[in-house]
Amino acid sequence: MTDSSFAQAHGRFIRGSASKVRRVLDQIRGRTYRDALIMLEFMPYRSTGPITKVLRSAVANAENNLGLDPSSLVIKTATADMGPSMKRYRPRAQGRAFAIKKQTCHISIAVAPSNTSLNLEDSD
Repeated sequence: MTDSSFAQAHGRFIRGSASKVRRVLDQIRGRTYRDALIMLEFMPYRSTGPITKVLRSAVANAENNLGLDPSSLVIKTATADMGPSMKRYRPRAQGRAFAIKKQTCHISIAVAPSNTSLNLEDSD
């Protein structure tokens, strides 16, 4: 396989802040698909649900589009970028309005065979 043989998936407009999603993605980046699924299952964060969904989608893309074996896949990149914020207002005392920002984020995960991601592990 060449270095360009990787599959990716994106989850867009996921409810939750990008910083809270990043703390989970930092834990699984560089791990094997199997290890990442086990870690996500037992983490106590709400963002693990959408991350698991995007990770499974990336692995399905690698399996169907590139013919790669899921057991040999490693998470090459995992990022969370800010999406648009929904603005809502809550009434407060004396006729004032209190702004509430309901944040969203975009999750991107790329997986590659373990032999192409060895140089990523060495650079950490």
